[in-house]
Amino acid sequence: MAPKDSKRPFHTASDAEIKSGEVYDVYFERTVQILKARGDRKRVKAEVYLKALPEDWEWGVLAGIEEAAALLEGVPVDVRAMDEGTIFAPYQPIMVLEGVYVDWAQYETALLGVLCQASGIATKAARCKKAAGERQVISFGARRMHPALAPMIERNAFVGGALIDTLQDEKFEAIRVAEALGDDLFAVRLDTPSSRRGDLYRIVQEVRWELDLRGFGHVKIITSGGIDEYEILRLNPVVDGYGVGTSIANAPVVSFALDIMEIEGRPMAKRGKWSGAKDVFRRRGTLETVVVPAGRGAPRDGAWDPLLKPLLKAGRLTRDLPPPRTIRDYVLEQLAPVSLDTLRRQGQRRDF
Repeated sequence: MAPKDSKRPFHTASDAEIKSGEVYDVYFERTVQILKARGDRKRVKAEVYLKALPEDWEWGVLAGIEEAAALLEGVPVDVRAMDEGTIFAPYQPIMVLEGVYVDWAQYETALLGVLCQASGIATKAARCKKAAGERQVISFGARRMHPALAPMIERNAFVGGALIDTLQDEKFEAIRVAEALGDDLFAVRLDTPSSRRGDLYRIVQEVRWELDLRGFGHVKIITSGGIDEYEILRLNPVVDGYGVGTSIANAPVVSFALDIMEIEGRPMAKRGKWSGAKDVFRRRGTLETVVVPAGRGAPRDGAWDPLLKPLLKAGRLTRDLPPPRTIRDYVLEQLAPVSLDTLRRQGQRRDF
């Protein structure tokens, strides 16, 4: 899609353009034109899934469902989807769409864009939180991306603590602020770029020593600047919280694809795909997950819950969507059994 108005102040699509299906790869427009010319109104089932996660990730956090529902509301399509915040793995369908293909084909580009970027950011944030444990993780990502994306990036973020830059030495700046604010100071932030000489671990140790020596043991230390989940693991012994900017805001996208798996009730898929409609079940209280042909039902060895739940029926929302705080609690609950370690390096595969 090319911008219709080259004079628009910001180079972003409007809500109206996205909602009306005007944000798409051009071949979808041509496909729809051809199908309409042929009078082809076949009903299809398609699924959204991925074959691999980026980097060394073993699991992902699904996000973007609320926006996906807003995008497809009013479009004549049935949608089943996992709950937003669900932890998923490759080859697990996270969404299934059913309807006359020409009625919703042009929404595929925007739908995948919403799910791919939101899930990448949510997953990176969850990985940082997993690494930090009980320590606070604060998103500083808004300044790293286009401001039009700030609400999406910062959806679940909260910020706290006194900001400290490195114009002066961290130790003396922290002491100066602590002496000025006393008991009113919750935390100091050490934002130390990699270009500054010295190891951040040692810098934090020194600041902690000086604060404690002067009776400011209650003051927490929050670090930022080049922080990701692996740096968090290294700094945990001396740091109380983290400000994470670039690695969350610029997180790798989760490369979902949308593929037709059934046409007019007949299983059909491209090479390398598993044809036919599917259901996804998870053993209650675990992350063990199975994908089965639709209608076969859950395994009978215990309690299994369906993960693909009705979201839209003929374009109408079928259930209330949870607020961000509820989604966040759901994510944190699921993080307990997962690990940041990759089992692929050991020739193993994580069994969800």
